Amino acid sequence: MYQTNRMKLLCMLGMAMFLIGCATRERRSINFYTSSLFHDVQLKAIFPDSKTFVDCTPKRDIEEILEEYESVKSKPDFDLVEFVNRNFDLPVRPKSTFTTDTTLAMEEHITKLWPTLTRKADDAEPRSSLIALPNDYVVPGGRFSEVYYWDSYFTILGLKAQKRYDLIQSMVKNFAHLINTVGFIPNGNRNYYLTRSQPPFFSLIVKELEEYDSLAADHYLDAMVKEYSFWMNGLDSVKNPGTAVQHVVMLSDGTIMNRYYDKGDSPRPEAYKEDYALGQQNKANEKKLYKDLRSAAESGWDFSSRWFADGKSLATIHTTDIVPVDLNCLMAHLERMIAKGYELRGQTELARKYTRSADQRRRALLTFSWDPEKNYFFDYDFVKGERTGVKSLAGIFPLFFEMPSKDLAQKAATVIENEFLKPGGVVTTLTDTDQQWDAPNGWAPLQWMTYKGLKNYQIDNLADKIRDRWLRQNERVYEATGKMMEKYNVMDTTLIAGGGEYPNQDGFGWSNGVALAFRKEKSYSLPSR
Repeated sequence: MYQTNRMKLLCMLGMAMFLIGCATRERRSINFYTSSLFHDVQLKAIFPDSKTFVDCTPKRDIEEILEEYESVKSKPDFDLVEFVNRNFDLPVRPKSTFTTDTTLAMEEHITKLWPTLTRKADDAEPRSSLIALPNDYVVPGGRFSEVYYWDSYFTILGLKAQKRYDLIQSMVKNFAHLINTVGFIPNGNRNYYLTRSQPPFFSLIVKELEEYDSLAADHYLDAMVKEYSFWMNGLDSVKNPGTAVQHVVMLSDGTIMNRYYDKGDSPRPEAYKEDYALGQQNKANEKKLYKDLRSAAESGWDFSSRWFADGKSLATIHTTDIVPVDLNCLMAHLERMIAKGYELRGQTELARKYTRSADQRRRALLTFSWDPEKNYFFDYDFVKGERTGVKSLAGIFPLFFEMPSKDLAQKAATVIENEFLKPGGVVTTLTDTDQQWDAPNGWAPLQWMTYKGLKNYQIDNLADKIRDRWLRQNERVYEATGKMMEKYNVMDTTLIAGGGEYPNQDGFGWSNGVALAFRKEKSYSLPSR
C-alpha cells in the first residue's frame, strides 16, 4: 500500500512539474513573440520563411538574449544577422539519406518513406518551441517537422491500410497526453500553437482504433470529454441568440453550435511578417483581423474564400462570424463517441445527454446550413443571420457523417459532380483567389471526406471517379518529381499546385495516407476473377 501511494504521489508531482514547465515555457514564449527582437527579425526577413525563426532554439535564457538586444540594437556597428546566429541554433530539419527510386510503385515509395517521416519520442528541451511527446509520431514533411492535429487522422488511414497499429496507438496516446496536459490538442506540438486547436478529429481517430481495440471509446472517453470541454468552454456565458463566447455560438433558435476561435489577437508567430503586413492595411480593425487570421488557421483552411466577407480578398476575412458546417459535423461525431463511451461504462443518462446534443446539432445543420434552392450545405454567418453562399467541400461533411436524407445527399452529389469534379479530383472551392484552399487546388483530406460521404449513400460511380482521378494525379506527379505533395492542381493536371503563404511541400503525411487508403478501397471494388 505504501509503495502504491508513493507511486501515485510521484506521478502527481511529475504531472505538476510538467504543467508548471508548460506554463513557464508559454510565458517565456509570449515574451519572445511580442519582443522587438522577434519583430525586427521577422520583418527584416532574415529567414525567407517566417516559420524558421520560431523553430530556432535559444542558446541561453531568452530573457538574457532580449535584455542584451535592447542594449546593443542601436549601436552603429550592430549586425542583426550576427546577433541571431550567435544566440540561436537553427531548427533541425532532419536531413534524410532517403533517395526516391522512381522504378518503385507509388505505394512502395510511401511504405519506404514512413521511417523518414516518423519521429521518435521527444527529449524535452526547455528552450525549444517544441512540446515534447512521449511516443513516436508521424510528421507531414517539408517545413512541417512536428505533428499536426487533423493531418494525423488522414495519415493514420494509410497506416491502418498497412496494419501499422503500433504507430497508430502511439499517435493516439500522444494526443491523449496533449489533452491531459495542455487541456486540448494544439494545432501542432509547438508552443506558438498554444492559442488554438485544429478541426477536432480525435473522436474519428479513436473510432479508427476500434478495429484493433474494440473498447477504444471507453479507453479514451476521459480524453474525449476533456477535449469537448475545451470546445464548449464559455457555454455558461452564452445567454442570448446571436451571441458567442470563445468557440461557442447560440443561433437564433437557441441551438448551441461552434465556431473556430483562436484566443490570440496578434500576428501569428509562424507567419508574422505576412499577418503584420495585412494588419497595417487595416489598422482600425487590426486585432479583429489577427484573430480571424488565427481562427482560420485553426480551421486548417488557411486560407480560403469561405472565410472572406467579399468571397475574394483576404483583407475581408471574418472567420469568427461563421458557424462552419465541417466543424459542427465533427462536434456532433465527438458527442456521439462520448455517448458511446458512456454506454460502454453503463452510464446511460450521460450517454443520452450527449446523444441529444448531437441530434440537436444535426437538426441545426439541416436548418441553417442546407440551402434548398442551391441544394448544398453552406457555412452560416450568425452575425448576418444568413448562409455565406460560398460553395466549398466543407459542404460534403454532413454526408460523411450520414446526416441528411438520401434525397438531400443525392442533390448535394449532383452539385459535386457538376461543379466540383475536375480532371484531377474534386476542387476545394469554385473560386480562384490565389489562396491555397481555393481553386485550382485539391487536398487529400477533402478527397477522402467526399469519397466516403458519397459511398455512405451508394453514390458509387461518382465516388469511384473522384478516387481514381485523384490517384492518377498523385501518380503523375510522383512519376514526374519522385515526390508526394501537400496539395495538387486538380483543374490543370499538367501543373502541380500553387497559392498560399509558402511553397508546395513534399512528404507528405496526409497525401500518403489517403493514397494508401484509396488503393485499399480500389482493391475491394475490383470485380473478382
